[in-house]
Amino acid sequence: MDKQNISAYRLAKITGLSLNTMQNYKNGHEPSFTNMVKIADALGVSLDEFREKKNG
Repeated sequence: MDKQNISAYRLAKITGLSLNTMQNYKNGHEPSFTNMVKIADALGVSLDEFREKKNG
């Protein structure tokens, strides 16, 4: 989100997820696979990018 300068509110609107859900994820809660796919698609990144950041 930071890299693309997109707010949690905007990402919530794009993905159809609630703002509360997005804020929970930003604060460290683990998203479901389905929601992770929605977020990755909305940001135009692969799921591997999320794995790399978590493991790296």
